[in-house]
Amino acid sequence: MKDHIEADPTPYAEVEAVLREEFAGVHSTTTVTRCVEAAHYGALEVTGYAHPSLVERIARKHLHVLALVASERG
Repeated sequence: MKDHIEADPTPYAEVEAVLREEFAGVHSTTTVTRCVEAAHYGALEVTGYAHPSLVERIARKHLHVLALVASERG
């Protein structure tokens, strides 16, 4: 009988959790997830590798820009 082994969470699950908490009340969890995914693909495209710390920095910048745009719209 095989033991049930749960799949490891995405390497960005912790990044998403940190950013969801940081931007709670500003962005939805869906927006945070989309920014993390976009950061992941952007990092891969530019550097060929997407280390979680790089993805976190890029996603945080995306979220800050989105918040700035939203605040300017009123």
